[in-house]
Amino acid sequence: MKNLKLKSARAALDLSQQELADKVGVSRQTINMIEKGDYNPTIQLCKSICKVLGKTLDEIFWDE
Repeated sequence: MKNLKLKSARAALDLSQQELADKVGVSRQTINMIEKGDYNPTIQLCKSICKVLGKTLDEIFWDE
């Protein structure tokens, strides 16, 4: 399932996939695959992404 919440939060901060990837220590392709729903990130990576975006795990990764 696509993670549109991640893509939206990233775009709201005017961050490219590459910039977010650099901040959390992964490749741009990893961020792309998470947004497309093709990769299930570790909890540590999820926490790192949320910290950079200023969001909670629930706000980015929890499905209603």
